[in-house]
Amino acid sequence: MADTSKTATLTFGDKSIELPVLEGTAGPNVIDIRKLYGQGGVFTYDPGFTSTAACDSEITYIDGDEGILLHRGYPIDQLAEKSHFLEVCYLLLYGELPTGEQIEKFEHLVTNHTMIHEQMHYFFRGFRRDAHPMATMVGVVGAMSAFYHDSTDISDEHQREVASIRLIAKMPTIAAMAYKYSIGQPFVYPRNDLDYASNFLRMCFSVPAEEYQVNPILSRAMDRIFTLHADHEQNASTSTVRLASSSGANPFACIAAGIACLWGPAHGGANQACLEMLREIGTVDRIPEYIARAKDKNDPFRLMGFGHRVYKNFDPRATVMKKSADEVLELMGIENNPTLQVAKELERLALEDPYFAEKKLYPNVDFYSGIILDAMGFPTSMFTPIFALARTVGWISQWKEQISDPQLKIGRPRQLYQGPTQRDYVDVENR
Repeated sequence: MADTSKTATLTFGDKSIELPVLEGTAGPNVIDIRKLYGQGGVFTYDPGFTSTAACDSEITYIDGDEGILLHRGYPIDQLAEKSHFLEVCYLLLYGELPTGEQIEKFEHLVTNHTMIHEQMHYFFRGFRRDAHPMATMVGVVGAMSAFYHDSTDISDEHQREVASIRLIAKMPTIAAMAYKYSIGQPFVYPRNDLDYASNFLRMCFSVPAEEYQVNPILSRAMDRIFTLHADHEQNASTSTVRLASSSGANPFACIAAGIACLWGPAHGGANQACLEMLREIGTVDRIPEYIARAKDKNDPFRLMGFGHRVYKNFDPRATVMKKSADEVLELMGIENNPTLQVAKELERLALEDPYFAEKKLYPNVDFYSGIILDAMGFPTSMFTPIFALARTVGWISQWKEQISDPQLKIGRPRQLYQGPTQRDYVDVENR
């Protein structure tokens, strides 16, 4: 890591402490405060940990100001255009792009582990039919540790590898089954002759009564959605996976924790919120009204799917996703779909409006992914489960990296206590 000869001096009261400055291969330097409490008797205060590096990692790098997203050094736009999801999975897991022989073996391994234990079908049937698919996924993924005992020992490198492949392979099956269960249709088993994205689409949309042919445009669009959501550095759900794994929890429990965190509307629900906004607008003629509301600082309405918390100039994933959105909408047609008509016109007007350009409120990846998934026929309740499916490989890669880290310690954030100081118990008759 760093040249530890560089230091920063922290002075408070009559104390002055020298703290090492660590340098990564990219991004800002980091002040190492691990010995701050021992040497100075103080903690740092950082709600949300937005200025704190909780780990070092070699997987994903983001520069929000420049609109850069790299996986193992490779730009996301190149991976989304030239690669495919399982190749990106290999890259995230093992650090390098695979050779032809390596990717063939990896794809074969994943494809042949897509079926889930047959007894897990009964587990699905224990949920109410109107249960949200994310609730089902949290339960089912967490329950995998009850079915796959031979891959829960995190000290065994082989078991860690088996668990990783199982989670990547079975997550599309679990997500599709959660969807089928919620709409009252029979489960569809995976097929080994289909690629990863095509298999998922078939498991979601085929029925026993007729053969289902996967359209290659839709399959490619789905593969891009998976690729563009595969990992995103130390976000809330990834940090949750890392925190859970720091306790030594099994991999299935850790990924279930990540899914639970992703379920929050402030994290994984952005594309769903975007589509709900488009439906609220309703028709093209109402767009100027909502754009005016978005510009009014006294109006609580905000345009969902525009701008990004991390990317300050543009979302590098959005350009590729827009291309897929255009291809899907051309295929499916938007003439009879008012929501998609609103989306296309809102995109055009926002990109032409100087106000949005000045505020850097550009359409982001959630805007386009929501449009694509809606055009494909997915209900909004499935948007976050699909996100979880795609992000699983990122969670696993981060989990594997942390498990192998010799500096691993159980997570234990500190606090600034603001409650009452010690006081004596008062008997109930005297209160």
